[in-house]
Amino acid sequence: MADPVVRQEFAAATAVVVRDGDAGLEVLMLQRSDHGQFANMWVFPGGRVDDDDAGDDEIERARSAAAREASEEVNLQLDPATMVAWSHWSPPVIVPKRFLTWFFVSLWRGEEPVVDGHEIVGYRWTSAAAAADSLRPIAPPTFVTLTQLSAHPTWQSIVDNRSHVVERFVTRASTTGPSVLLWAGDSSYESGDPDPGAELHRLLSPSDGPMRYLRGPAPQ
Repeated sequence: MADPVVRQEFAAATAVVVRDGDAGLEVLMLQRSDHGQFANMWVFPGGRVDDDDAGDDEIERARSAAAREASEEVNLQLDPATMVAWSHWSPPVIVPKRFLTWFFVSLWRGEEPVVDGHEIVGYRWTSAAAAADSLRPIAPPTFVTLTQLSAHPTWQSIVDNRSHVVERFVTRASTTGPSVLLWAGDSSYESGDPDPGAELHRLLSPSDGPMRYLRGPAPQ
């Protein structure tokens, strides 16, 4: 008999660093090197939550981890106290190594990002919409977050319009595979059948076309 797959879970945190630009809100995107689990991907600063990250509960330790990772990866000093808790992401249960990740939106404090040329090989400031449209490869949580942020013209808009309830995205792959990912609220979430129902909350990522985040009533 084949050995059973050993599945691992790790707490992780991400800092979505934004600034107010001349043409609207800009997001810091990092390009990872061509090795490792997230090779060549465009990402936000982030990584695993360490045992010694400060905080009295899960979310506060994640805040500390997000700030620490931004400092370690690109030499940015962020204030955990002002971070806006944005979302929490869980990959499909079939993924052997699962990073359960808090996303925080944080205001840039003025330092120039510094990449090490090893783990991170480049960066750019861009609008959220432009990043979602053009940067590839990109992970589903990153794409969805950029799509959400594209509705906000400024940092203050984010502060003013966020609820205190952090949305949790518990991801399910459809029965056809990872080209359709489903979240709570989608009519197909329980069954996994990708045929559209009355309500959509899903990501389409076909190999031969653009990614699309769909949420709300299905088109008639």
